[in-house]
Amino acid sequence: MHHRAPAPSRRTLLTVTAAAAAAAVTGALAPTASATSSPTSASESETNDRALRRIIDRMSLEEKVGQLFVMRVYGHSATAPDQADIDANLAEIGVRTAAELVQRYHVGGIIYFTWAHNTRAPQQIADLSNGIQQAALAQPTPIPVLISTDQEHGIVCRVGKPATLLPGAMALGAGGSHADARKAAQIAGEELAAVGIRQNYAPVADVNVNPANPVIGVRSFGSDPQAVAGLVAAQVKGYQRAGVAATSKHFPGHGDTAVDSHYGLPTITHTREQWAALDAPPFRSAIDAGIDSIMTAHIVVPALDPSEDPATLSRPILTGILREQFGYDGVVVTDSLGMEGVRTKYGDERVPVLALKAGVDQLLNPPKLDVAWNAVLQAVKGGELTEARLDESILRILRLKAKLGLFRQAYAIRAGVERVVGSEEHLAHADRIAEATTTLLLNEDGFLPLSPATHRSVLVVGADPASPSGTTGPPTTTLATALSELGFTATALSTGITPTAAKIEEAVAAAAGKDVVLVGTYNVSATSPQRTLVSRLVATGVPVVTVAIRNPYDVARLGGQRAALATYSWTDVELRAAARVLAGRARPVGRLPVPIQHAEDPTRVLYPVGHGLSYTR
Repeated sequence: MHHRAPAPSRRTLLTVTAAAAAAAVTGALAPTASATSSPTSASESETNDRALRRIIDRMSLEEKVGQLFVMRVYGHSATAPDQADIDANLAEIGVRTAAELVQRYHVGGIIYFTWAHNTRAPQQIADLSNGIQQAALAQPTPIPVLISTDQEHGIVCRVGKPATLLPGAMALGAGGSHADARKAAQIAGEELAAVGIRQNYAPVADVNVNPANPVIGVRSFGSDPQAVAGLVAAQVKGYQRAGVAATSKHFPGHGDTAVDSHYGLPTITHTREQWAALDAPPFRSAIDAGIDSIMTAHIVVPALDPSEDPATLSRPILTGILREQFGYDGVVVTDSLGMEGVRTKYGDERVPVLALKAGVDQLLNPPKLDVAWNAVLQAVKGGELTEARLDESILRILRLKAKLGLFRQAYAIRAGVERVVGSEEHLAHADRIAEATTTLLLNEDGFLPLSPATHRSVLVVGADPASPSGTTGPPTTTLATALSELGFTATALSTGITPTAAKIEEAVAAAAGKDVVLVGTYNVSATSPQRTLVSRLVATGVPVVTVAIRNPYDVARLGGQRAALATYSWTDVELRAAARVLAGRARPVGRLPVPIQHAEDPTRVLYPVGHGLSYTR
């Protein structure tokens, strides 16, 4: 009787596969520099480039085309996603799984989204990443995939609890600490790297000078170019320490738009001089800090390119300014090619070709991969693009993969996931950083801080927008729970972003007998019924405190409240910090990183940059 040898474990197979593929690919590759530094010498850099060029020389044209694409894919597993995700993949991409996507199209990158069911839990994400890498390293030319996501923190966050959730950019701008910004990025990067995500589309380098900006807002560090530049550089350094490629976005600057480029094509009317003073400094700062990748914007800037092509497709902007004037030779990635801003002028089959001709390296998330992939392939075969042009971009992409150590170790390690993601140390840092961001805008007669001895009974009403990560909130409940834990008797009543007349009456009735009403406001407009909610609550005579849980500009459209705070996001970490400030367990130290203008007269500033009150007792 023959006894079958025990089958090797999945981990053993992954390790063997990785080692064999790494040996096959790297060949003469010298030990790559760590992700926190560049090669130590020109000779080392040239040695590595020669090895990478040998890899490129072995690639088929189809493999080269694929290496330029970063694509979405549905499913929590690379090989066994849920049937609904298989159906979505077949409908949108023509493959069943992430592994098939890599095998068929040889994509160089994959982007994770919450809505694509890629980010359910840390260990699951790591397993998905490993499955993708196993498929990549089984190709004729085995090259690891660069896995990316948008983990800006604050209001854009793809990986939720139990991962550490941190204050977003404008909150960090209110904190004003480069050390905190750097630490936040390092924590974010360490947790991403642990699950196999090695390129993060952050930090945002846009300078938000338009309060009506519908797409950037609190995703920006603020309105002062030099302040934004310093915080961008700090975050770049933090991500580098963690071994993750940071991506500053959206070049040449998306901060002064009134149109969302997801749905239209914005035009920036800055003169070249205004652009150089307002928009350019954070990108220059990112480059000086050694940024690994820069994302383009689907915006028109006539002063920089009179053809009025979107910047993503503009050679004068991407090659003329970014490459030649700024001297940047890192990876350039498009914003999503599925956004309307890049699709308004040219068809989907022209956009990827024009982007490459403009100077782009990575083509992110085209609406139809087969259309975009074949368009690039035919552009090379037809002579519109040269194979040498593709090789330029592929070399930049492979340099980045080598710098990140992916050729040596492509896989996430289980023990690292458990040790790093959502660690007690990281969560404590997040609480401390958040506490330094809460901004007290108004405090009539020193009404705050609250004490359970005088204002024990608290009603929390307001907006409950969906969690940025799908794992926090709702805000009213989070605030009420945090206050209850601090000794108050707090109840929550969700009134929504657009409260109905009936819901407003319910809130007014619930306020009876309360010591204070806390209202969470969300992007209050001139016609928002949130204004009616606040005014009706003020009329009850119960003291009202407002907390702007997204844009800090809400306070300009509200009146009668005894105090007003800004949190810049509604994730639990920021709301719990605000509760500690409300209760006097922490002092408000945040300062506005943007000005707040009068609602009726935008030429008059209600609260300037740097405004923020402190407690006197």
